[in-house]
Amino acid sequence: MLRTTLIVCLASFLTFAALAQDASTFLGRWNFTVTPASGPAYPQWMELVEKDGKIEGRVQPRGGGWVNILGAKVDGGKMVVSIFTATERRPATRWELSKAGSDRITGIEKRGENDGPSLVGVRAPKLDRPMPKAWTEPRAIFNGKDLTGWEPIGNVSNNKWMARDGELVNNNPPIEGQRGPGAANLKTTEKFQDFKLHIEVNCPDHGNSGIYLRGRYEIQIGTEGGRLPDHEMGAVYSHYPPPADAELGLGKWTSFDITFVGRHVTVVRDGRVYHDHVEIPGPTGGALDSNESEPGPFFLQGDHHGVIRYRNITVSVPKN
Repeated sequence: MLRTTLIVCLASFLTFAALAQDASTFLGRWNFTVTPASGPAYPQWMELVEKDGKIEGRVQPRGGGWVNILGAKVDGGKMVVSIFTATERRPATRWELSKAGSDRITGIEKRGENDGPSLVGVRAPKLDRPMPKAWTEPRAIFNGKDLTGWEPIGNVSNNKWMARDGELVNNNPPIEGQRGPGAANLKTTEKFQDFKLHIEVNCPDHGNSGIYLRGRYEIQIGTEGGRLPDHEMGAVYSHYPPPADAELGLGKWTSFDITFVGRHVTVVRDGRVYHDHVEIPGPTGGALDSNESEPGPFFLQGDHHGVIRYRNITVSVPKN
């Protein structure tokens, strides 16, 4: 009887160890490309960690802030990640993922019992780079006269961006009583890796925009109503809020000086440090792609209403 008990315990331990080992290969940060049956592919991001014998984590949806997962488990060699419960507007959502190499996972998004988009994830790069010893002199990337060096993206048929009086303006005023159609965003045709950016913005009351670094990481401009501090002016969107006593300062000019090296960012607003060399763990909602190791453009959000004005946009890059 004792021998039988020992055999059962050993078998249970080996099974648990095997499952734990299987789970460990899915832990870490992953950059996903999500491809629906119709329409363009889009980026998402996931981080899984082991804590007290359980798998916890978070997922960055296509838009908005990241969300904590509901749970995750290994089932039949697959990692099943529960993301959303069912509501009146959507079915329960989960990801079913399989390893496709040491740094690659593939799978499918299940919406209820129906198959949704396909998923391809690659392990996120560390991007752990030292601060450059020297930088180039700042140079303008907006000439104040026209949109040379910039191009609309998204809803380009409703592009409201223009150069006016030395300013880069998203001339998309609110429509009384309705939100209206989303206008175009705007990005640079040039791409950047590490940089120092100076940019000044005048965001009206209730205005909402964003400055995307490498087209992937949003510094919030304006307000989303104040409910979530990390969705307010100067936040690293959904990751780091501005200082608790920071003012919105809407309706007047304010300056941002942003130093971005690897995945660490320093944000100074009007001479005050908002974020000091903080790590951005992954792409934020609305990112253009999830190719974190590659350079990317500056991208200004214009798909919300409000006449947002930018000026004096300059950039420095590391000297060779």
